[in-house]
Amino acid sequence: MPKATTLVDSLKRELKARNITYADLAVRISMSEASVKRMFSQKNFTLQRLDEILQATQISLRDLALNTGEESLISELSYEQEKEIINDPKEFLVAVSALNLLTVEQMIKIYDISEAEVIKYLLRLDKIGFLELLPNNRVKLLVSRTFRWIPNGPIQNDFRDKAYAEYLSCDFNGDHELMRLINVMLSKQSVNALLNRLKQVAREFSEQHQEDAKLPFEEKYRMSFMLAARPWLPEQFKSLVRKEYIEQYEENRNKRKG
Repeated sequence: MPKATTLVDSLKRELKARNITYADLAVRISMSEASVKRMFSQKNFTLQRLDEILQATQISLRDLALNTGEESLISELSYEQEKEIINDPKEFLVAVSALNLLTVEQMIKIYDISEAEVIKYLLRLDKIGFLELLPNNRVKLLVSRTFRWIPNGPIQNDFRDKAYAEYLSCDFNGDHELMRLINVMLSKQSVNALLNRLKQVAREFSEQHQEDAKLPFEEKYRMSFMLAARPWLPEQFKSLVRKEYIEQYEENRNKRKG
């Protein structure tokens, strides 16, 4: 385990990743917000208090250990970097293959791409800090567990334009397939709890990806995992909503924003 101050820094990053504020934490562990802030600023925790925080936030010591050093990793590329990657299909292929922990040999074996091309693209990705190309063509990823493509950025937009319909053109009824569409009415607090849980699921999915890296390639499956949640009403329903209800809804929403 890292030394105490590093552990506290890791805990702060984990709380931030889960959108748990000091005020939220204070309520969960029955302390004042000022006391929680002081405890973190002084980095002075008893083991009992640390255990209370971990239980209240459902954070494990393993989460903290994995989070150590994450501040030096990238969680997002720049718009220009994404644009360069998506504009070259082979560079995008190598980037995704690296994220999937494929070796250079596996990339060459699976795809119609030469070793020289793979190395060329790995060097480009090395230059932008996406990965590090080590001796003997070994690859070390430099992205965090929370790495994502830019929302509404070049890669996400390309997926939406070219692959979204293809991805969903499936009955999701086969082995290793699952789809659920659930419509519910939730309070603001419940919505925040749901979004935090979905983010945590994504992080756990990423961690499992790392755990399974040691398994033989033939024992693994290429899985695409898409999480989505938003306030939404289908267009065919919108046309049936009363005009006065929409006006009242918009007025209430603007009041909440204010």
